[in-house]
This record gives sequence, C-alpha cells and structure tokens, in this order.
Amino acid sequence: MDGQEYLNQISSTVRPVKPPRKSILSSKFFMVGLIGAVALIVIIILGAILSGGKSDNKSLSYALKLHLNNTAEVIQTYQPEVKSSDLRSSSASLYSVLTNTERDLTNYLTETYNFKDKDIPAGIVSEADTERDGLESALFEAKINGILDRIYAHQMAHEISLIMAEETKIYSASSNTTLRGLIDTSYNSLENLYNKFNDFSETK
Repeated sequence: MDGQEYLNQISSTVRPVKPPRKSILSSKFFMVGLIGAVALIVIIILGAILSGGKSDNKSLSYALKLHLNNTAEVIQTYQPEVKSSDLRSSSASLYSVLTNTERDLTNYLTETYNFKDKDIPAGIVSEADTERDGLESALFEAKINGILDRIYAHQMAHEISLIMAEETKIYSASSNTTLRGLIDTSYNSLENLYNKFNDFSETK
C-alpha cells in the first residue's frame, strides 16, 4: 500500500457520519397540530349530532301536535254518527286524551321554542293534511255504505298506533323531563284505549 492509499483509508474511517434528517411527521409541532385538528373535528361532529337531534325532536313534536289536532277534529265530525254506545264512549275518551296531550305539547313548545303556528314547516303541515284527508275520506265512504262503526273502530286503532309510534320517537330523542312526562302519560292512556278500538265487534 503506498502513502496516498494509506491517507485515503484513514480519512474515510474518521469522516463524521451525517445525522439522519428529521421527518416532519416526527416533529413535536406537527403532532400537536394534528391532535388539535382531530379534536376540533370531533367537537364539530358532536355539535352537529346534538343540534341535529334537537332539530329533529322539534320537527317530530310539530308533526305530533298536528296529528293530535287533526285526529281530534275528525272525531268531532264522525263520533255523533257512530251507533254503538260503547264505541262512542271509547271515542270520547280518545278525544279527551288527544286534546289534553295537544294542549300540554303546545305549552311545552311555547315555553321551549316560543312556538307559533306559523313556525311549523310547510312540508310537515302538508303531510299532516294529507293524512287527515285520507282518514276523513275512509270514514265518509264507510258512512255512506252503512259500515261506519266497524271502519271507525279500525281507523281509530290505526291512528292510535301511529301516534304511539311518534310519541316513542320523541320520548327516545328527548331528555327533557316535562316533555317525557307528558308523552309518557299520553302513551299509557292510548295503550289502554287501543284494545277497545282494535277488539271492537258489532256483534257484541
């Protein structure tokens, strides 16, 4: 080995090793920023879920209010036409439950949301009106065909089941004790009345 080769070998062994470059992914500032961004996204998602739940609950309450009111109005129209005294008695009880629940629900909406009738979205009003028109049409046809009692009992049982389903959704979506209380009272009363309409027979 000549002198030049010897010097080259020595210089290569003592040459300092370059430290590895730090990746931006391992930077403390990057990690702090990433955690903050993830936390912000989680907060935004939770806020959207909570606000959406409140909005949905309000819409469900509006729809229930209209359903209660519309069904009570139909009862007022056709109850006097019912021949069975037992069915008229059950109908009067149903009317009382519906109007009391509608009154209490309206009070809740007024206190909670400063409710006015004009606040109900047009889509909810339109859907409720369509359902009421269908109920009235079925009862009118039953009346002119002489089978009002049977159809009336069937339709009221159906309306009760629909209202109870709406109340279940509201109860599950709300944590407000006032709302849950009035829904619970209404649901229990409707549950007792359902069988009277569903089991009605003109031969009894």
